[in-house]
Amino acid sequence: MSFFQDALAMFKKRDLLFLESYKETEDVYTFLFQKENDLNWKAGQHGLFTITHKKIKNKTRPFTVASAPAEGVVRISTRISEKPSEFKQAMLELKQGMTINMTGPLGSFNPEDNKPSLLIAGGIGITPFRSILKQIELEEKGIKKPMQLLYLDSNKSFIFKDELDAIANHPLISVTYLDSRDGLYQEIDTFTTLNEGDGQYFIAGSKSMVKSISDFLKSNQVPKKNIKKDAFYGY
Repeated sequence: MSFFQDALAMFKKRDLLFLESYKETEDVYTFLFQKENDLNWKAGQHGLFTITHKKIKNKTRPFTVASAPAEGVVRISTRISEKPSEFKQAMLELKQGMTINMTGPLGSFNPEDNKPSLLIAGGIGITPFRSILKQIELEEKGIKKPMQLLYLDSNKSFIFKDELDAIANHPLISVTYLDSRDGLYQEIDTFTTLNEGDGQYFIAGSKSMVKSISDFLKSNQVPKKNIKKDAFYGY
């Protein structure tokens, strides 16, 4: 069903009005766009965003919508280096009144309420989980099973930390901050043992990080159907 929904969503294109941008950390920027009344997405989905204010070679890139639908804005948060790509340089040049084109929303990266969930984020891979957890908070949604976020960041910058700490006041939500892969694997083992393979696992981060953690889960007899992946390319 998701394939057909995504195929239909590819025909949904719209221009979003740029509102503002700001730094989250030294190299992570957030961009906010106006949400039109008829634009809806599920927390954890992404869109294809196209630069329209100037001509560049690779003008379209996928980004997770880091905001929850209930927040009323479209948020993109992304890492930008000192020598940004042509696309990200164009993002930095956005000014109020300019627009960016969005195709979508796309994807089905969202937990089900009826299973315990382990959310595993690497670096900027935190963005879909911010959307998911923020939506639970804003809806005051009574989730049925525990949801644990493991947030790995070797630089210990942990963007959205204040927001995540507030959301973790929910009795069924916990957040663990980690700066080493060994610590991450220990936490995964604890969750897997506790739930005896019944949990669902969501991994978001770099392509290599997502692959290595997915392989680790499979080696620990976690069924492939219980693992969902969101790999961030070229960030």
